[in-house]
Amino acid sequence: MTASPLPADRPAWPAPAAVSALFTTRRGGVSTGAWGDIQGSDGLNLGNHCGDEAERVLINRQRLSGEVGGPIRWMQQVHGNRVVEVTEGDEQDALPVADAQFTTTPGLALGVLVADCLPVLLADRAGGIVAVAHAGWRGLAADVLENVVAAMRAHRPDTELMAWLGPCIGAAVFEVGNEVRDAFASADPGATAMFRTGLRPGKWWADLAGLATRRLDRLGVVSISGSGACTVTDRERYWSYRRDRVCGRMAGVIWLRP
Repeated sequence: MTASPLPADRPAWPAPAAVSALFTTRRGGVSTGAWGDIQGSDGLNLGNHCGDEAERVLINRQRLSGEVGGPIRWMQQVHGNRVVEVTEGDEQDALPVADAQFTTTPGLALGVLVADCLPVLLADRAGGIVAVAHAGWRGLAADVLENVVAAMRAHRPDTELMAWLGPCIGAAVFEVGNEVRDAFASADPGATAMFRTGLRPGKWWADLAGLATRRLDRLGVVSISGSGACTVTDRERYWSYRRDRVCGRMAGVIWLRP
């Protein structure tokens, strides 16, 4: 770790000592303007696809790598359900098209980029496998969590899994249409409990973290913790695509200690 830690969220969950994790905020980097902090400077934008200067993003990623103690493996996220395994020999410049990744190799840090979608960090109680998942509503409805849990259990059949849900768009501000509610209710009628009637006909307030929790619980994940933070309402700490449209990206990162 660096002498001056980045202003990141540190998950409060019962992960074993072999597991380290963090979630970055919009502060602590060199980006400016829409990709800066709330004053428009010192932003830790980690997304290289949202309009920021490439050199600033590179510096920000290097700062985060310094915090983690090594390079971070990223994905080309597409709101899908594909899961990939990360191993020592993987090329760091070849981004996999996926929305979840896992590893059993100590020292390999896994990253997931978000700015309203839910970052899900997973680990086992034995400290032998970790994963990240990009869980917006489309990925959740497409079973990205089911897929990554199945992949982890294929490698560690008898292990107990735990999850931490990072900051995301909150249930009080996430307005969706009938098609979103129907996408979840068709597979799980009980999921309708995660939707409240909206202000307009055909609109609903959706609890994204609640939907993920419901799915993880049904999958037998033994411990589910969450930050409870809302990216939309906490403007000082987080970016929000729904709120700002042009903005940076935060990252959830997890790794096994070498």
